[in-house]
Amino acid sequence: MKKIGILFGQETTFPPAFIEKVNSKNIKGITAEFVKIDKVVQGEASGYDVIIDRISQDVPFYRAYLKNAALSGTAVINNPFWWSADEKFFNNALMTKMEVEVPKTVLLPSNKHPDDTNANSFRNLQYPMNWESIFKYVGFPAFFKPFAGGGWKNVYRLESPDDFFKAYNETGQLVMMLQEEIKFTEYFRCYCLDRKDVHVMRYDPKQPHHLRYVRNPKPIEKPMMEKILHAVMTINNALGYDFNTVELAVRDGIPYAIDFCNPAPDADKNSVGEENFNWIVETAANMAIRRAKVHKKGQNNLTWGSFISVYASNGSLSES
Repeated sequence: MKKIGILFGQETTFPPAFIEKVNSKNIKGITAEFVKIDKVVQGEASGYDVIIDRISQDVPFYRAYLKNAALSGTAVINNPFWWSADEKFFNNALMTKMEVEVPKTVLLPSNKHPDDTNANSFRNLQYPMNWESIFKYVGFPAFFKPFAGGGWKNVYRLESPDDFFKAYNETGQLVMMLQEEIKFTEYFRCYCLDRKDVHVMRYDPKQPHHLRYVRNPKPIEKPMMEKILHAVMTINNALGYDFNTVELAVRDGIPYAIDFCNPAPDADKNSVGEENFNWIVETAANMAIRRAKVHKKGQNNLTWGSFISVYASNGSLSES
């Protein structure tokens, strides 16, 4: 019997709907359940052929458990090794080498020294930073946010250098990035599963969270849809994420990738709406079943992006 599990935290709508959907398909030899953990022994199998991970970004114990499970052959979605290494600034930098537009972005050292360091630990940094050049490159208004953050935590919108220094003094030991604001005419949030199934949603980040997914959206013109799909597929194939969302802001007809490191994206029925919820439940169930069918015990069943699998082998981001 092939077993699919879902590892989750405070979610109340997606996990049970996912389990119900998988089991309702009555696929012979495949079953789904909430992951159960009563011990974690090094090198021992988890008992699951596939695990959908929705919580390990917040629980280090779960991340370690998933790496151990993957070592013994579990197909963990998303890859816990890459997820542990990934962050938003690198993603932006990677997209400058691909055919995806991103906002101008710079990385900045933390305002306060990390624990167990002092001024000598930063002798390779020039002080002061070249603020004039940085501000000229990014421009204002701008967004200031953690280089590896999420959930809109510690995000600032800045109008001027004075705003920047005030915010910078509030960020403590967080490593931050300053990013160009894209003044958009359209905005989209796109689910991408299995690096092939894409669901495009009109989205308004200026609204309260529960109102951001646009109800009764107007159709998307074909040329714009083609640009959106190209960006979404390029991003997820490069990074190797099988469950992700990509946010795109459209300026002058060009989609800019704003936020595309969301490996445990919002899938709550109460925020995404019933139509989007039904799509994500159905598509996630189908993906998990496909993975269970091709799963091979004792082998590497993880997904690795083209950045790793192609670039590492030939030194180029092109697969040709």
